[in-house]
Amino acid sequence: MLKTPLAASPITAEPASGHAEGVSNDEFRAAMSRLAAGVVLVTAQEPPLDPDDPSAPAGEDVGMTATAFLSVSLDPPLVLVSLRNGSRMDDLLDEQPLWAVSVLSESQRHIAGRFAMKGRISDRLLFDDIPYIRGKVTNAPLVGGALATLECRTEQRVIAGDHTLVIGRVLTADVPSATGGPLAYFRGRYRQLG
Repeated sequence: MLKTPLAASPITAEPASGHAEGVSNDEFRAAMSRLAAGVVLVTAQEPPLDPDDPSAPAGEDVGMTATAFLSVSLDPPLVLVSLRNGSRMDDLLDEQPLWAVSVLSESQRHIAGRFAMKGRISDRLLFDDIPYIRGKVTNAPLVGGALATLECRTEQRVIAGDHTLVIGRVLTADVPSATGGPLAYFRGRYRQLG
């Protein structure tokens, strides 16, 4: 039997998304929404405005919900988080190498939603009624009731399109809560497994 190559589908020079070639933003978003992801809260503490002045205001805690978070390496222990270029967390981690991650449980949907809001109020107010402890190494907030917590130091930053991939070395890892399942993100909504 003679095999003939499939006809290549025509590629338009300028799809509706404005990209020179390839998939549109809507097509890409729809396809990627079918990939379930875990939900984490990435936190860091801004340095004091003036470290030489003890009366200067202390740095503020900053938090951001992320679903683009993954393990990269076991030896050394490395993780990766993807941050939108120019976001507050991206700017902070460009100058502050220490940060933390809390792996959120299915009962912490309200925390994920709170720190994912656009045009939100001050992060200081967002932390007000959330139980947390300070990381021993990073001094960043680690959320109480999280399934796991990690403290990290940035090893590498890679610009990738409209995001920055921040690769961090894990300095501490703890599993403070063994109860409940993970909070997942699927088809544009927070979900529980099962």
